[in-house]
Amino acid sequence: MSNIVAIIGRPNVGKSTFFNRLIQSREAIVDEVSGVTRDRHYGHVDWCGKEFSVIDTGGYIHGSGDVFEGEIRKQVMIAIEEADILVFMVDVITGITDLDLSVADLVRKSGKKSILVANKVDNSARINDSNEFYRLGLGEVFCISSINGSGTGELLDKLTGMFDKEHVDETKGLPKFAIVGQPNVGKSSFLNTLIGEERSIVTAIAGTTRDSINTRYNAFGFDFLLIDTAGLRRKTKVKEDIEFYSVMRAIKSIEEADVCILMIDATQGMTSQDINIFHLADKNKKGIVILVNKWDLIEKETNSTKVYTDLIKAKISPFIDIPIIYVSVHDKQRIHKALETALKVYKGRTEKIPTSKLNKIMLPIIEHTPPPAVKGKNIKIKYITMLPSKTPSFAFFCNMPQYIKEGYRRFLENQLRDKFDLSGVPISIYFRGKDEDED
Repeated sequence: MSNIVAIIGRPNVGKSTFFNRLIQSREAIVDEVSGVTRDRHYGHVDWCGKEFSVIDTGGYIHGSGDVFEGEIRKQVMIAIEEADILVFMVDVITGITDLDLSVADLVRKSGKKSILVANKVDNSARINDSNEFYRLGLGEVFCISSINGSGTGELLDKLTGMFDKEHVDETKGLPKFAIVGQPNVGKSSFLNTLIGEERSIVTAIAGTTRDSINTRYNAFGFDFLLIDTAGLRRKTKVKEDIEFYSVMRAIKSIEEADVCILMIDATQGMTSQDINIFHLADKNKKGIVILVNKWDLIEKETNSTKVYTDLIKAKISPFIDIPIIYVSVHDKQRIHKALETALKVYKGRTEKIPTSKLNKIMLPIIEHTPPPAVKGKNIKIKYITMLPSKTPSFAFFCNMPQYIKEGYRRFLENQLRDKFDLSGVPISIYFRGKDEDED
């Protein structure tokens, strides 16, 4: 079990800056504009050998009719329920506000262990100003500056001393699936439908998800990490600094994932930006599954699925051996099939094929369909082995590797995919002289 710490407070008191300092990474987006953090954002902290999970939450606001602020309030309440300890952050420069009083009420009503932290205390005068927060009735006030790190060591000593249980990282080694795609295609709704709770904020406004959010899915025989990412737009449409950083987070999520679940909108078709995202995942040698969402909105004909599939494959050529699943997140159609397919792709991407099995299956195929002769000389492939790489890579040893054409490389790739069930898996093929070392 993991100790879980939630950082809560009103907007713009420095929660995300503190979160980034704790995890020693700029994972949470930080901006002077209030309301930047919307979803619950998770990280991992190791302090003097004591490990815990930390949640960054959006700024708590009440009495507002703004659609995002209402959703942020719900996310903060969920974070409070999940957490073992609450870090209630206030701003020493502005002092106590009505919103601080509201958050203090939430802390008391939760019954959870809590620490009151006055942020932006970077000089002795502000240490005196922090005494005001004792009026909240939540005990000792810890003074820190999340910008320069002063006071965080003492705070972490106190925090880790409050833990009741040892941390065990239960997610280490689990498959990572990144849900990627353009804004507003249904990525967050897909995640929320899977886990049965509003893990990510969902509105009809494109661009709601700004950070990349990791969620463990452990149900129905599945166990993996799902990463909901900010929608990727074309560079010419990225105008806000915040959105630029969101795109960077999404790209980072693709790079860290094992399999990318590319979601497209059935009513829009496979757009140029969808193709760009596909090639980004392919370039990074990730497993790929395409989900065509909102299939319930398409008027069906006898061969509509085949026609749609052919259109997609024409646009992503030459890497066309990709599983394509037609889903409706709204109607919960084929959701679990999407997960089963992603796991199958993950298995293909990580499984090592024994050399004996490779040669037993592939050499007869090569003998039946050998590489085209060059200048009257036959190219002979004698031996095949799988290289010790992160993604499937194969070395074919032959007498004249430099003369094997791209068409024959494609032929071998298709045979490997077919015989070893590698649909959706990136493959690298190398031709080497028969006397070259396997490494």
